[in-house]
Amino acid sequence: MLSGKTVVVGVCGGIAAYKVCELVSRLKKANADVYVVMTEHATQFVAPLTFETLSGNRVVCDMFDRDFPWEVEHISLAKKADIFVIAPATANVIAKVAHGIADDFLTTTLLAATCKVLVVPAMNTNMLNAEATRENLKTLGSRGVYIMESESGRLACGDCGSGRLPEPNAIFDKTKELLLSANDFAGKTVLVTAGGTEEPIDPVRVITNRSSGKMGMALCSAVKKRGGRVVLVCANTLVEPRDYDELIKVKTTREMYDVVLSAMDNCDIIIKAAAPADYYVERAPQKIKSESLSLKLKKNPDIASAVGKKKGDKKLVIFCAETENLKENARKKLAVKRADMVVANDVCKEGAGFDVDTNVATIITDSVEKDLPVMLKSELADIILDEILKL
Repeated sequence: MLSGKTVVVGVCGGIAAYKVCELVSRLKKANADVYVVMTEHATQFVAPLTFETLSGNRVVCDMFDRDFPWEVEHISLAKKADIFVIAPATANVIAKVAHGIADDFLTTTLLAATCKVLVVPAMNTNMLNAEATRENLKTLGSRGVYIMESESGRLACGDCGSGRLPEPNAIFDKTKELLLSANDFAGKTVLVTAGGTEEPIDPVRVITNRSSGKMGMALCSAVKKRGGRVVLVCANTLVEPRDYDELIKVKTTREMYDVVLSAMDNCDIIIKAAAPADYYVERAPQKIKSESLSLKLKKNPDIASAVGKKKGDKKLVIFCAETENLKENARKKLAVKRADMVVANDVCKEGAGFDVDTNVATIITDSVEKDLPVMLKSELADIILDEILKL
């Protein structure tokens, strides 16, 4: 299954280190070439000999160990790796990696690695939820590092909450998914817009919409999984921005318009998954206090149309959320905005909408009309990418 794949497993000093023995065993049984690197503290929980027996390769713990054929070993191991899995990833090692500190064999090897990296945190709930740890994980995610969420339950310290290491089978499945995923977006830069813009009425109130940003984030994750580079232009979202190489935050539609028209020059594909507000009002300088209020709405610039006029040989994918005449309206938008593909969905259908994890979509191009059943937005994201490659 994993023949020809090299997996480096970095084991940190946490009680959950014993679970990684089963992960290494599963990887080896799947015919992966497995190397284990341990921190000094990790050796207090599991003996290196255990991992050597399971992996069939020498375990490295000491940066200055000379008991091996000479080579610059941390560089050699970094070059061999197809994926680097850090499990359990302690708060200390996460902080080191986020800030580029390389003071032992594990962090030095990881800093030299150019392969995919999967970090699997395991620690006390309060440590995991500490602002420093959350910021460090966010930093790693912004660099394209894959973060596997911890599980909840009873912890070794006696507390109950998040911070448990996922079961070895789950870590194995995620590692296998990352190793075997298509790399068909390698060399491509994809601009994704996500979330709902807002238009201020006064310093307190805004006009906005129900967009959650979930579809945009799913597209970012899918592009990264398939080897692409992501520029995320993000408005208001219910989920944290993730899986991007460059993040540009905006508030209003006009801000998004300016950013997208500028950033698209260095991108190959533009996916407009955001829900920009169609109208704005002249912002009142002070909070409005009135028994009744009338607003005069003005039309915002059409971002998709502007991209369509400028795109040249770039590919433009737009979304069309409708409540009636779905396909008719979608085909009109495809033509008027000079898009290459429209992803249309009736937001009134069960399983579709802004703030849910599923969607019901129809993909339309000049030559294709593909009706899709209700599915997770993460599944739809991969289908959208498949269809983009056919354009």
